Amino acid sequence: MAQVTIEVNGRPYAVGCADGQEQHLRELAEIFDRQVRQVSQDMGQLGDTRLLLMGALLLADELADAKGRLAAQQAELTRLRTDQSRVETRAVLSLENAAKRIEKLAGL
Repeated sequence: MAQVTIEVNGRPYAVGCADGQEQHLRELAEIFDRQVRQVSQDMGQLGDTRLLLMGALLLADELADAKGRLAAQQAELTRLRTDQSRVETRAVLSLENAAKRIEKLAGL
């Protein structure tokens, strides 16, 4: 297990992570640090615990919004695939009917 020191709101924190995940952890910490610093800027200096909690809640809110948008997009994709299937079925039926008519006309 690797050990990484990250910084959040100017304070260092030693965090363990799986080997090879150090850079990913640093990138996540940078995102969280920006969020916490924004909360601190907007609300003034809160206690560390409250500041970290507010930062985590704001990120959780963003995640929930993203999940909601993803679910809506997946539902729309499912609807479009169903519509495409219906259109393709109608097209096949139309082509089959046209072929039957052509065969009937050719047989005359």
